[in-house]
Amino acid sequence: MTESVRARLSDSLVTATNAEKAIANYMLANLNGLPFETSATLAAKVGVSEPTVGRFCRSLGYARFKDLKADLRDNIGDRPWLVGDRLKEFRERNLEGDMLARSLDLEIAALVRIYEIAHTKEWKRAVKRLATMPKVFAAGFQTERGMAQYFANQLQYLRPDVSLADVAGGNFHEILMAPPKSACLVLFEARRYSQLALSLAREARKAKIPITLITDAFCDWGHDLADEMFVVPTEFDMFWESTAQMASLGNLLLNSIFNELGVSVEKRMNNVSELHGRFTGYVGE
Repeated sequence: MTESVRARLSDSLVTATNAEKAIANYMLANLNGLPFETSATLAAKVGVSEPTVGRFCRSLGYARFKDLKADLRDNIGDRPWLVGDRLKEFRERNLEGDMLARSLDLEIAALVRIYEIAHTKEWKRAVKRLATMPKVFAAGFQTERGMAQYFANQLQYLRPDVSLADVAGGNFHEILMAPPKSACLVLFEARRYSQLALSLAREARKAKIPITLITDAFCDWGHDLADEMFVVPTEFDMFWESTAQMASLGNLLLNSIFNELGVSVEKRMNNVSELHGRFTGYVGE
């Protein structure tokens, strides 16, 4: 069953090699898409050999990758997600054949996976910290910087002392020199991973600053550095990998923080909104 496979994969990360971590992370992020994969396609996507996939499956207790998929099938069926009549109609009238329909299935499966993450103990721990820690920093580099900024700006409506990491300063002192137990870090990152992200995560780990990492299925260094690593599917058979679901996870995280803080945040939200109206303004006012 899905939970059985997920538990085996999660447990394997404790002693896994780098190649095994890469396979496990990919599988964890794409459980609902595994029925589409073969050991050859999986190996190509993760960047390992096909025999390595087979050995990893045997280490989990499966004779082969096909047996692992069979363990999933009873729970999720032969497709990543069972679409309703409206989505079925979309499939049938799609002028570009099955390509967009398959991408749609994979995106729906990814969204379901994100909501599953929100029921984990790691999620609850991260939410508690982000609601109560004196300072919260968000960081992202390359194309993920926009996600980090959006997350920080939205979280500022809910609580004080939230900042986007200062890239221009070149040293991240505002994070790394924060007093003990006063700051935490939310890091958005996807491959090709920025050296800045890895270096910041390493230094934050040394400084005992808790890290919540939101990343893709191919990150093989995150589990060694982050307190929570939320793995988001990014492969939807498109020209580029899509990190859109990272934004969805960020929104869900903001919602959970709001629920953790309670209705007391309403006054702050109103005050911030009023200030926004004074300086930036809204259409129609």
